[in-house]
Amino acid sequence: MVKLTKIYTRSGDDGSTGLGTGDRVSKTDTRVEAYGAVDEANSAVGLAVAEATGHDDLTALLVRIQNDLFDVGADLCTPISHGEDPSMVLRVHGEQTDFLEGAIDRYNEPLGALNSFVLPGGTRLASALHVARTVARRAERRVVALIEAERDRTSAETARYLNRLSDLLFVLGRVANTEAYGGEGDVLWVPGKNREGGS
Repeated sequence: MVKLTKIYTRSGDDGSTGLGTGDRVSKTDTRVEAYGAVDEANSAVGLAVAEATGHDDLTALLVRIQNDLFDVGADLCTPISHGEDPSMVLRVHGEQTDFLEGAIDRYNEPLGALNSFVLPGGTRLASALHVARTVARRAERRVVALIEAERDRTSAETARYLNRLSDLLFVLGRVANTEAYGGEGDVLWVPGKNREGGS
């Protein structure tokens, strides 16, 4: 159980921070960048939760994702060690990623096929979900960089989870622009629309 009794400790004033193992590393360390980006993604999802008022199904899904993102961050901040006790270290499991795939299929099924890329806009909820999508994609890139640097010490499932999450947030952005959510449909990219002579 996490117990926070003091918000500032001054221990990071030298530019270092503590990993889940207790080891101190630079705040610019690749691992810190990775789980910091996951924290940003979680905050962006939180903004989408605030915009999803009145849509209980979507709110519940996003809050579940926020909890799982803390699991992802906890996994990343504790490098894998040889012979670690699975009961003592929190790792992201495949079923958490599988849950996202199921949600993608469920929410995407009633949507029409796309004939162009979607612009990130429309309703406030859709816009918030698109911001969360792009931040999740950035977090995925940071995690992939960490895996490339420390393959044996980093769970590949964290990257898979973030990959599926950004896909789900894209689908939910489309859902948020449907009539049921107060939208008027997808906002589509028109290639060359503003060039002389049109597209």
